[in-house]
Amino acid sequence: IDMAEPPVIIWEQEVESVLRYRDLVPRLEDALGKFSRRDSAEVLQPVRTAVPLQKHSGFMGLMPTYMENDGVLSTKFVCFYKREKGSTLPAVRATVVLLDPECGNIKAVMDGEVITAMRTAAVSAISAKLLMAPGAEVLAILGTGTQALSHLNVFTEMFSFKEVRVWSRTKEKVERFVRSAGGGVRGCGSAEEAARGADVIVTVTGSTEPVLYGQWVKAGAHVAAVGACRPDWRELDDVLMKSAVVYADSREGALSESGDVILSGAEVFAELGDVINGTKPAEREKTTVFKSLGMGVEDAVSAQLVFDQWTSKETKP
Repeated sequence: IDMAEPPVIIWEQEVESVLRYRDLVPRLEDALGKFSRRDSAEVLQPVRTAVPLQKHSGFMGLMPTYMENDGVLSTKFVCFYKREKGSTLPAVRATVVLLDPECGNIKAVMDGEVITAMRTAAVSAISAKLLMAPGAEVLAILGTGTQALSHLNVFTEMFSFKEVRVWSRTKEKVERFVRSAGGGVRGCGSAEEAARGADVIVTVTGSTEPVLYGQWVKAGAHVAAVGACRPDWRELDDVLMKSAVVYADSREGALSESGDVILSGAEVFAELGDVINGTKPAEREKTTVFKSLGMGVEDAVSAQLVFDQWTSKETKP
């Protein structure tokens, strides 16, 4: 009988040490393009399952994905919680499991928070690469959490902005973020101050109500909206959603999970993968919104990359 190797465990520090944006971005572009072709031999990605955890004001999401041609099978387990202000408990916990599609055994269990933070930021950066105006100079980040930091990292690695601004509801968090960013980031007293005149605006908040208003957003700006992943949560107002050309990672995901899309009644013009595949245009000169919800296929290729890098590191003398 086949004695499968026990799964390897690749935890936070190790994931961080092997995962690089320069390797991750091309794999994600490839995955987004494959997803948008809707070929079941390329990507099988059921809609994510959510299990409510009523007692703990949270839910567990399951995100399984199978990439038949690439031989990648994975599932991400992610638990979200609505935490009270001042709570020290984590709002998100994630774990990615990589399986052998042929034998069904688990190859690796890995920390999903680093993967989630990095793949999400990398996909937003891909949206900016495709949709922001040429010569964009000012980046604004609304939010100061883990995602804000990963977005800052990949956006400054891939593009050269002349100015980076950040805002959060909590003044101390803005100050802490500016310090941890190590210079080059300007803290703003209001979301409006951060957003006005910005060429690229990233919203990575835990807000359930709009924090970014269309009247502040300059014509031709690109907005990457990352928070508000529930049908009744929002980060952007109707004015912005209605006036922008809206792109998403997944059309179905946006129509079933994004309050910004559902409640505004905005039309999803295209998926990022459609732009990557050349089947839909990148409307760079118009105001664009990329609504990111996150997809299992993004975790699948990220986990496979981590596993590949980790394995080659382990086998080196």
